[in-house]
Amino acid sequence: MKAPLSHLAPSSSSRPWLAFGACGTIWGSTFLVISLGNDTLAPVWAATLRLVLASLLLSAWSAARRQALPKGPALRAALGYGACQFGIQLPLLYWGEQHVPSGLAAVFFATMPLSSALMTRALGMERLTATKLGGAITACAGVAVLFGSQFHSQRGGADPAAALGMLAIFASATIAGVGTIILKRGPRQDPITTNAVGCGVGAIMACAESFALGETHLLPNTLASALPILYLTLAGSLGAFVLMSWLVNHWSISRTSYVSVIVPTIALTLGTLVRGEPFTLAIFAGATLVLLGLLLGMRTPKPASAA
Repeated sequence: MKAPLSHLAPSSSSRPWLAFGACGTIWGSTFLVISLGNDTLAPVWAATLRLVLASLLLSAWSAARRQALPKGPALRAALGYGACQFGIQLPLLYWGEQHVPSGLAAVFFATMPLSSALMTRALGMERLTATKLGGAITACAGVAVLFGSQFHSQRGGADPAAALGMLAIFASATIAGVGTIILKRGPRQDPITTNAVGCGVGAIMACAESFALGETHLLPNTLASALPILYLTLAGSLGAFVLMSWLVNHWSISRTSYVSVIVPTIALTLGTLVRGEPFTLAIFAGATLVLLGLLLGMRTPKPASAA
């Protein structure tokens, strides 16, 4: 049985906007940090260590708050969310960033709003309005411009590994949307316990995937290998993912998913500042389209006046 169409009005409180801005800022930096972490540890193994640490800290946080872990339908939603968001999406992203620059990885992730809008419409959860579709198309046009500029600047012949990396990150973005939908369709629940369960199941899946890939399983023994895991755990898993889990209870899925279209701009800016990557006219044009799509897609239609 399909869930009813959502009529959830966007909250007028400033808290959802603050959560939205914090998620975009944190995730804009995590693409760069994942890439740096891949220099010292095998990618899926690094994702596993992050998830194990996050699950332990989130569980301790839940216990300190005397908050029980989800049960019944809420537990099923948390497990499905964790399997998609952490057990599949995160390893794909880490693996893909072995072969794709962090800024380009963030650009690919910005396809999430369009896929989320189409999936929620197919499931009868939300209406696909002209503004949502127009915003998603405009944002994706910006993504295409950014992709073209990045691909042209790095092209030196066919690179199958890079192509597989791009495909992995594109799949990662789509699976992230599926995970959010699973969480939204379940009962409203505490974001900290939800992510404690999600990170736990994700850690088990990622560990199995790492061994299946034949990765080396070293523990961080230098500052360069430990800092990325600590930052990604504290800022990413305990910060952004908890905020996002809270945000999906206050905004619609397609509106919330637009957090991913501001991330490429932040990621590309960090690439310029940290790694000296060029900020070309094409990159500026693409970023402008992405932000325009964000504003258009998040626009709330005014209710019709009474006759």
